[in-house]
Amino acid sequence: MSKVTSVIEQLLIPIIDELKLELVDIEFVKEGRNHFLRVYVDTPEGGIDIEQCVQVSERLSLILDQEDPIEQNYYLEVSSPGAERPLKKEEDFQKAIGKYIYVKTYEPVKDMKELHGYLIAYTEQGLEMEIRIKTRKINIQIEKEKVAQARLAIDFSDKQI
Repeated sequence: MSKVTSVIEQLLIPIIDELKLELVDIEFVKEGRNHFLRVYVDTPEGGIDIEQCVQVSERLSLILDQEDPIEQNYYLEVSSPGAERPLKKEEDFQKAIGKYIYVKTYEPVKDMKELHGYLIAYTEQGLEMEIRIKTRKINIQIEKEKVAQARLAIDFSDKQI
């Protein structure tokens, strides 16, 4: 986590707690000539509405104007993490057990760096997924250190068009 995002997280915690929301992620990125501070929030049950995002945005804006922790000009965006919510914290993975996820690894696991499948288990060592290779389902272990990115995903494999 960068210095900016950790400072923003500390400013956000009281707002998130008061509104009984969950902080999913914070990004501070440069895209082209512009900087963006993106805050992703959700409810513990999952699903947030625009009014809740507006409340977080307005309250955070006031604090950011007072504290001024970011030197550059930037755009503040507060939104839902969406259906393909990132999995970063241990509790994110625990809540995702049994769900369909996408994992990108730093190095190949069973000759693959991108895996889609169901999260079977998550431990201190890593995670176990059930993936489909053609018509076979196999369980695969991925060490925590090898996970570059993980997020919920949508399973279209059993859907008919």
